[in-house]
Amino acid sequence: MLVLMSCETESRNATPPTPAIAPGADRLDVRAIARSIGNGSWDWPGGGRNANACVDPRMVGLVPGFDAPFFQAGLAGYSDGAMRIIARRHGCPFCVTEALLDRTLLAGGRGFDKADLGELHDNVPGGSEDHPLACQIMGSEPSEMAAAALKAMEQRKRSDRAYRMMAYAQEGTLLPREGQQTLRLPGGEVVGRFDPTEGCGDDDASDAEGNDFGGCGVQEADDASEATGLNDEASHERATGKHDRGFAVIDVNLACPVKKIERKARGGHWLTDPRGAIAILEAVREAVPSDVPCTVKLRRSFDDTPEMIANFEVIFQAAYDMGYAWAVVHARTVLQKYVGPSRWTFLKELRERHPDKIILGSGDIWGVEDIFRMIGYAGMSGVSVARGCIGNPWIFRQAREMMAGEPPRAPTLEEQRAVLGEHFRLALACVRRYREPEYAASMMMRKFGIRFAQHHPRSDEVRKRFIAVKSHEEWRRVLEEAY
Repeated sequence: MLVLMSCETESRNATPPTPAIAPGADRLDVRAIARSIGNGSWDWPGGGRNANACVDPRMVGLVPGFDAPFFQAGLAGYSDGAMRIIARRHGCPFCVTEALLDRTLLAGGRGFDKADLGELHDNVPGGSEDHPLACQIMGSEPSEMAAAALKAMEQRKRSDRAYRMMAYAQEGTLLPREGQQTLRLPGGEVVGRFDPTEGCGDDDASDAEGNDFGGCGVQEADDASEATGLNDEASHERATGKHDRGFAVIDVNLACPVKKIERKARGGHWLTDPRGAIAILEAVREAVPSDVPCTVKLRRSFDDTPEMIANFEVIFQAAYDMGYAWAVVHARTVLQKYVGPSRWTFLKELRERHPDKIILGSGDIWGVEDIFRMIGYAGMSGVSVARGCIGNPWIFRQAREMMAGEPPRAPTLEEQRAVLGEHFRLALACVRRYREPEYAASMMMRKFGIRFAQHHPRSDEVRKRFIAVKSHEEWRRVLEEAY
C-alpha cells in the first residue's frame, strides 16, 4: 500500500470556504474572462493569445493535452486514480498524484499502487484516460529524490536495485553511511534494509508481504544492460531514443506543511533552506530526461518574516534558471497550513515581478467562478483546484461551460448518482491488493460521500448515511434510497 505524505494531518480546523485576500476581485466580470479564454482572445502574460486552445500556448507545447487553464491538484488521501479519472470525465485536462515519498518509491516501488488502477488496463499512469499526469515527489535527500524521480519516469524499467544504487552510491563508492542502510518512513517506520556491498535476495530483508528489499551490492556486469540496470526494453529505448513513459511531468513538492523527519527538511520546510531546496531541484532536473518537464510546488513563504520572504524569491528564480517549466504557488505560508485566507495579492505581485514566466496559482478555489477570478485578478497562467474539487468533479465541466459562453450547470440527482456509483467501482480497483479491499474502499469513499452530499437537497441526512457506510452494498443502498 502507498504511504501517504499527508499535508493535512494537523489542519483539521482548516478554513471553511471563504474568499481569499484579493481587494477588488469581487468586481471582476468572471464570465467575460471565461469567454475571452474560451474564444482565444485572452492575453496570457508572456504567452500572448492562443486561438487554438484555451490555455497559455507555451503549456500546450510542454504538455500536449493540457488544453485548459485549470487542473486537479495532488491531494493527500484523495487524488488516487479513481478521483483523477472521475475528474477527467468531467473535463479536467491534467492531474497530479498524491505526494509520493521518495524513500517509499525506492523501497520496492509500492508507492505506485495508488498511482494506477492495475487491472483496469487503460488507466495505468500514462494510459489513455489518465493522461497527462504529473508524479509529485517529496523527500529530504537530493540523491534519493533524483533516483525516485527517474524511477517514476521509467516505471521500473531498471531493477529496484539499480535505482537504490543511484541514491546510495556515488561513482561506485558508498555514501558516508557504511554497512547496512535503512529506509525509513515518516515517524521512523522501517520499510526496508539493504547492504550495498552485498548481493540481492537476503530473505531477512523481506517485509511481511513478501516484498524483497534485499541487499543491493555492486557486482561486475557481463554486458551493458546489467551495468546500467536497464532491462532489454529500456536498453533498446536508450539506443533508439524511443520511449513510452507513464508520467508526463515530474513535480517537486516544496510546499506541504508536513513535519520534519530526523531533523531533515522536506515539503514546505525547504523554504527555510534555499541552498538545500536548490540542491533538490538540481538533482531531480539532472536525473529526469531533458524532454520531460519538471515543475515545482511552492508556498508563498515559510512565514511572513523578511528572511523567509526573500528565501521564496531565491528558490523561485533558481527553479526557472535551471529549466523548470513552471511553479505552482500556494498563496498561504507553510505555518498557516490550511487555516486562514490565502493572499492572492501575493500572486498578483509575483506576476508583476515576473511577467514572462509561466506561473500557476493555488489557494481558496472553492467554486468555478474562483478559477477565472484568480486568472483575472492575479494574471496566473493556470489554476490549481484542490479542496474545491473534492466531491465536486462538476467544477471542471462548469469551467468548460463558462469558457463556451454558457452558464455553469449544477449536477442533477441522476448525474450525482452515476458519479457516486462509478467512483466507488474505481476506488475498489485502486485498493484491489489490500487484505479487505471492499472495506478499504468504503473508508475512502466515506470522505468523498461527505463532500458529495453537499450537492443533495437533503445534505445533512445523506452525509450521515455516507459516514456509516462499511461496504459496497451499503453504498449502493444509499444511492438507491437517496438518489
